[in-house]
Amino acid sequence: MIPADKQPLVQKALQKTFGVDEFETMEQLTKGLSGALVFKITVHGTPYLLRVITRTETRDKPAYYFDCLKTAADAGIAPRIHYLDIDDRISITDFIQPKHFSIADARIQMADLIKDLHALPKFAHQMSFLEASDNFLQRFRASNIVPESETKDVFDLYEKIRKVYPRYDEANLVSCHNDIKADNIIFDGMRPWLVDWEAARLNDRYLDLAAIANFVVKNESDENELLQRYFGDSLDEYNQARFFLMSMIVHMFCFTLCTMLYAAGKSIDINTPTVGFNEFHDGLWNCQIDLADNDQKLHYGLVHYHELVHKMKTDRFGETLRTLSNYSTMS
Repeated sequence: MIPADKQPLVQKALQKTFGVDEFETMEQLTKGLSGALVFKITVHGTPYLLRVITRTETRDKPAYYFDCLKTAADAGIAPRIHYLDIDDRISITDFIQPKHFSIADARIQMADLIKDLHALPKFAHQMSFLEASDNFLQRFRASNIVPESETKDVFDLYEKIRKVYPRYDEANLVSCHNDIKADNIIFDGMRPWLVDWEAARLNDRYLDLAAIANFVVKNESDENELLQRYFGDSLDEYNQARFFLMSMIVHMFCFTLCTMLYAAGKSIDINTPTVGFNEFHDGLWNCQIDLADNDQKLHYGLVHYHELVHKMKTDRFGETLRTLSNYSTMS
């Protein structure tokens, strides 16, 4: 299961960390979409998580990943680290046995955890989610996977979001995980931990909030509870407007990314009926839906598209555009 070229490096990690040349048991963990190889290993009767990065794409820069992971682990946000080697692209951390995490509890505890994450010293490297989203949108429009006539109205409305959403905002540029989803949250029965830090960079704080909201926000009351927990008494209409529009940017990103990567160049019908947005995310949260299948990933993209269209039809959409436009004018 471990590539031949990585086996001596794993052996070195085991020797340096535990004084042994091999583990007692090993189980590959395939949950999630990370390109890294992840294993539950047992050494001296204790389970650990072994992560072996094999890809060399831009996202998988070990110097970025390990720096963010160490900062988060030192703060008690990520599991404790036992071994890190940037050159070998190998890490060994605590293995946390996951327990059931109710959505009601997650809404509170994840708001607290994300707030702690965003309060960390700023990560050394930055990414712009808005630029990444724009990139996939441009690629999607050039691909002709869906006729332009079928998406024109939606893209025209989306352009209004792009025009009012702040792109360069130092006050809201914080240390972010950038990939908060059910697969990357482990609840130990008492508290949650965040894992898989490959995408972590400085970014817009509202991205992490919108990402967790996909799973824990089902209605206006849930949204208020999440945001109130995170912002406290400082919560205002501006925070709510940015959160709402960021959630729509996330929907567009997930739609264009999933269709570009998993439609295999074939045209798709965006009007295909899908599972409801909340129902789909409940299935992911409770491990009843697995995104290992490309058809399911494509379905997931359409779920986000339909939710985006739904939000564009609400009165709140126009209100939030006006709110951010007014704040932009005042500043």
